[in-house]
Amino acid sequence: MITIIQIYLSHQISEISINGVKLLDSKKLRMQIKEKLFRPLLVTKGRKTGKEHTVMLRAVNHDGKIYFSRHKPDGDWFQNVMINPQVKIKYNDSVYGGNAKIVNDEILNEKISQLKYPGEERAKEKRVAIEITLDE
Repeated sequence: MITIIQIYLSHQISEISINGVKLLDSKKLRMQIKEKLFRPLLVTKGRKTGKEHTVMLRAVNHDGKIYFSRHKPDGDWFQNVMINPQVKIKYNDSVYGGNAKIVNDEILNEKISQLKYPGEERAKEKRVAIEITLDE
């Protein structure tokens, strides 16, 4: 019996097959960020230029969603998301695709501020936030 083992490599292992049977397909693995508070790069599509716009921000991981917030919705990244909700999050040598939406729930906005700034006065300040659901 001949056993053929194929491993296709790019930046990371993406597929492992034995005799044509897929044992690992990374596209089916759900990407995860485990930290509750972290500083990734948020990549949005420019609303005017269509080019990628990248900014490092403090992010909150809460109930399986990723949140970014700010005082006012006037920042480029925030305005870009309102036009094009497809985003990328770059963190720990991984890139996560996702879909963003504006958080309209004031109680959730307050919770995100508390998680973003634990024990700090600015956690009490009113903020606007986006919620990102990572692609599976």
